[in-house]
Amino acid sequence: MSRLFERSDVRLEAGPQGLAVSGDVDFEVAAPLVEAGSAWLNEQPAGARLVLDLGGVEQVSSAALSVLLEWTRQARTAGVEIRHVRLSAPLARLTQVAGLDELLPLSGEA
Repeated sequence: MSRLFERSDVRLEAGPQGLAVSGDVDFEVAAPLVEAGSAWLNEQPAGARLVLDLGGVEQVSSAALSVLLEWTRQARTAGVEIRHVRLSAPLARLTQVAGLDELLPLSGEA
C-alpha cells in the first residue's frame, strides 16, 4: 500500500483494493483527507471496482461521514464503482443514525 496522507494519527493509504483510512478523523483533517483521496480516485480507470475501508476510524464525528460521502460522489463522477464500504463499529452506528446506511454498499463488517 502507498501512503497518500498522514497527519497526527490519521493515515490514508491506497492499494489494489482501494482506499484505507485509520485514525481519528475530525474537521481539521477532513478537507486534506478528501483532497488526497479524491486525487487518487480521479487517477483510477473508469470501471474500476474499489473498496473504501474506514474500519480503522475509531473515534468519529460527522467529518468522517463527510469524507466518505465526498469520496463516493467523486468515485461516481470518475466512473469508478465502490464495491463496498467497510466501517468501524462507531462509524457504522453514526452512519445508521444519520440514515446513510441505506445509501452505501456496506460490507456488513464492523
